[in-house]
Amino acid sequence: MNRILKLAALVLLLATGSTLLAQDPVYQITETVNVNHTPVDNQGSSGTCWCFAGVGLVEAEILRIYGKEFNLSEMFIVRNAWTEKVAKYIRMHGNNTLSQGGEVCDVLYMIDKYGMMPEADYSGKVIGEDRHMHSEMNEVISGVAQAIIKNGNKKISPAGPKAVQGVLDAYLGEVPEEFTVDGKKYTPKSFAEKYRIDPANYIEICSFTSEEYNKPCMVEIPDNWTWTPAYNMPLDKLMEAVDYALEHGYTLGWAQDVSNPGFSRKEGVGIVPEDPKDKKLWEKIVPEKQVTDEDHQKAYDNWDAGDDHSMLVVGIAKDQQGNKYYKIKNSWGDAGPYKGYWYCSEQYLRQYTIFFTLHKDALPKALRKDLGL
Repeated sequence: MNRILKLAALVLLLATGSTLLAQDPVYQITETVNVNHTPVDNQGSSGTCWCFAGVGLVEAEILRIYGKEFNLSEMFIVRNAWTEKVAKYIRMHGNNTLSQGGEVCDVLYMIDKYGMMPEADYSGKVIGEDRHMHSEMNEVISGVAQAIIKNGNKKISPAGPKAVQGVLDAYLGEVPEEFTVDGKKYTPKSFAEKYRIDPANYIEICSFTSEEYNKPCMVEIPDNWTWTPAYNMPLDKLMEAVDYALEHGYTLGWAQDVSNPGFSRKEGVGIVPEDPKDKKLWEKIVPEKQVTDEDHQKAYDNWDAGDDHSMLVVGIAKDQQGNKYYKIKNSWGDAGPYKGYWYCSEQYLRQYTIFFTLHKDALPKALRKDLGL
């Protein structure tokens, strides 16, 4: 009898487990807008989300403008950004940010100056790992830069930049002079000219009450090492711009914060719950805080909203209650229930956005006029 009872209990447990597995997810997402873009990639153990988001933006723009799909090399961009960062750090006598972080707009600048190439021709994986691992490389580059600014020779020698290139070659690989695409040979510069993405056609937009509206302002965050300004506007106008861009076939590079209680890796969503300490927060759809311009500014000023991550906004969606979300292409491989995509609510974007990068034509005409574009 004991064996029978145990067997019955086991069958019941298995049946219960199957029922639990078969339960509908808390967030049932339906996409309403999905802009054409390239597949999710993986930044591995590197702080290069800005580059993956930026390259995703460029790939989507090449799709939109030229009808061609490419998987471009992020690490070719990363090494060129390191070259520029170290040079600027030295010119500033060490009084500028020197880190692996950056912004989406950096990708546009690096492509414009150095060109671009396919991932197949420059993966940046030459140290025997199957994923990007940059911790040691970052420390070595930083060490070289620190040694240079000590100015031990009483003048900056021409050997410093060569040393930086040597480190990049060792950790990311030497850059090929030529490569072949569709049967034709290219250099990084000629390939970028063939599929031209002019940085002059792209802008950054933000929303801060501390700055004058409809004017460019400096986005004061450490990773904005290029000191790129953004056009400032009220939060409602910012969200209007996001919707207009997506509805007209444009993706947006997005700098934002994911170190907050409303960003769930398990659920694959980002929300701004009215009560972040609600013990049933991820068991049901909870009411969200209605974020104002003042709330957004306060989060920024208190360091509750920073740019600790960059992703690509590629669509609009809704849950089963009709709440609005944005489809976000991440760079963590196929992580999460949506295989590398996240769905962040409208309130989440209002609260945690630092700025967006997008094509000028992705803005409504009236807004372009307000900004003097």
